[in-house]
Amino acid sequence: MDMFGSSYSPNCVLNEQIARRIFDLLPEDGPMMVIISKEGNCWPSNAEGFTQLGITDGYIKELCAKINDGEEPIITNVNDFSLVATALATERNDCGYILIVLPHYSPESTMSNIGLIEILLSQVGLIAHLIEQNNMLYERQMKQLVPCGHAEGDSILN
Repeated sequence: MDMFGSSYSPNCVLNEQIARRIFDLLPEDGPMMVIISKEGNCWPSNAEGFTQLGITDGYIKELCAKINDGEEPIITNVNDFSLVATALATERNDCGYILIVLPHYSPESTMSNIGLIEILLSQVGLIAHLIEQNNMLYERQMKQLVPCGHAEGDSILN
């Protein structure tokens, strides 16, 4: 996995924007989130903590393959944490995958909280959709300003 890999594809830019919005909201001692693009770029909410978990690239690729085959959400236990993985997509973009790492959760505690976890996953999808819509509106606005005599770098207030 290419942790912090950069690419200028629209999906990578969108994933970066999603990560910035969501990761700031996560408590330091709470669950970790990881966004993984289709290209294999990885954005963990806590890079050091994620590295310490020892999740291999091969294991992540297996999870992603299962999601691509329609098995989602995937709920599994690794060592002393639970892992929930699902696809991350908007109406226009297949962004990749989202992993939620729940430290010190047993399979039973994960399943007893599955309703809350599904709400969290839905909120991530909603945030992704809103960011995508904002990006499209901004792009349309910029396209309309250029033909009206404004250079791309000009401020509207000038």
